[in-house]
Amino acid sequence: MFFDSDLLMSALRALTPILLAALGGALCERAGVFNIGLEGMMLMGCFTAVATSWFTGSPWLGVLAATLASAAYSLILAVGAVTLRGDAVVLGIAMNLLAVGLTGFLLRTIFGVQGTFDDPSLAGLPLVGGFSPLAYLAWAAVGVTALLLSRHVWGLRLRGVGEAPEAAATLGVSPTRYKYAAVLVSGVLCGLAGAQLALGNVTLFSENMTAGRGWIAVVAVMLGRALPFGVLLAALLFGLAEAAGFRLQGLGMPQQATDAAPYVVTLVALFLSTAQRRRRAARTRMTTRTTGVTS
Repeated sequence: MFFDSDLLMSALRALTPILLAALGGALCERAGVFNIGLEGMMLMGCFTAVATSWFTGSPWLGVLAATLASAAYSLILAVGAVTLRGDAVVLGIAMNLLAVGLTGFLLRTIFGVQGTFDDPSLAGLPLVGGFSPLAYLAWAAVGVTALLLSRHVWGLRLRGVGEAPEAAATLGVSPTRYKYAAVLVSGVLCGLAGAQLALGNVTLFSENMTAGRGWIAVVAVMLGRALPFGVLLAALLFGLAEAAGFRLQGLGMPQQATDAAPYVVTLVALFLSTAQRRRRAARTRMTTRTTGVTS
């Protein structure tokens, strides 16, 4: 049977890094910062988690170091896009490219290997019920983020900064401070995503091991309209696609075809989402014209 409990478990494990990164992207989107540097932040978290876990023997210190490193790395976007008012898209792409080169260089410099570092002494995260604790944290973060954005003063002000920064400033709310906070929190969440990917899903570091998951997280933000539960559903869709790809690979399909499954789903989902938005916009224009003629 193709669809079974093992496939669901695999999908839930696959969605965790995407979900954590996408939640960070959603917070940035709500603050008015388009963050496409999620891939680079995740990759920095992957390397830092593995390096710290290997040197200290503690995966939890690896998780902590990953969050700090990714948060520090996110300052490139915060300073460049918020303080210096640079193009967030260009900065995000530069961060992704820099992370690939920097982690590859550090892999050769620190571990003396090229491609993949895999050591039996490398400590991974423990499993509870088949999942790492970071998976449960990711699911809980969806509810916490939803409550934060809808009920808490900080979340309401964050949304105000993203929707009308000038109006928020007149009320004494600092747009710069909230934008910085959103970007830093996204860095922390991407660090957790990287730690989950490198110490939870597997226990190793491979060059460019995020393999587009950060870009998929950006798409999840767009499909979920930066709403926590919408992001969760989008991440689940991509997790199922990745798990189904592995299952098909086990059934004999070429690896190249199965590896493309999440990206095919991404393109289809973007196409359907765009078509739906255009239909809604067309209906709105038609309703407006009808109302104007009637009046």
